[in-house]
Amino acid sequence: MINQSNSISRRWWILSPSLGIGLFGLLYVVAACQYPSGSNANHTAIGFDWQHNYWCDLLGAVAKNGLPNQARPFARGGMLVLGVSLSVFWWLVPRLYQSPNYYVRVIRWAGAVAMVILFYIDTPYHDLAINLAGGLALLSVGTTFVGLYWQRKRALLNYGLVCMALIAFNNYVYYTHHWLTCLPVLQKVSFIVVLGWFVAVNWTLYQQPSPGPTDTIGNTS
Repeated sequence: MINQSNSISRRWWILSPSLGIGLFGLLYVVAACQYPSGSNANHTAIGFDWQHNYWCDLLGAVAKNGLPNQARPFARGGMLVLGVSLSVFWWLVPRLYQSPNYYVRVIRWAGAVAMVILFYIDTPYHDLAINLAGGLALLSVGTTFVGLYWQRKRALLNYGLVCMALIAFNNYVYYTHHWLTCLPVLQKVSFIVVLGWFVAVNWTLYQQPSPGPTDTIGNTS
């Protein structure tokens, strides 16, 4: 029975969020290579400047130099892949622990809705989309931390707290404009660190035994 449970838990699809994150990274690089030119720091700079351009620059219909943005289809494709991948991730997270139905609903639906809202970051509602998605994702992350704590995954929990500190610092720089020139680089570092945490948690989910017939996720008894 244990062998059957472990076999079920190791199906490749459980790692689909990590595969999607890898594909997102590839599309990010492809989009950067297709970006015409220009940044907030220099509208005539050639190509995508990793020091001064933001991810959002790749999503715009027009590049910072005023030309049509050839990177947009790849960037939007990357956003779609990332959104779907993280939605699947939030759906799998309750495998971490035996939780009441309430926590399962919070993790799954708040995380999934947050990913949908993120598709509006390349619209005039950029800031609102970021704030709403961030607030909902925070609910999912918080309940994920509970699961990591119950499973005594202290390293992953501490890693997640570092991610939260990085995101908070990004927001501080963005809204106060202190060290604003460092924000494009900080954003990229944060992408790598935070997505690395998702991959690490996903690997933990992959290793978790599947719940048995009398040990289902969401059982409140």
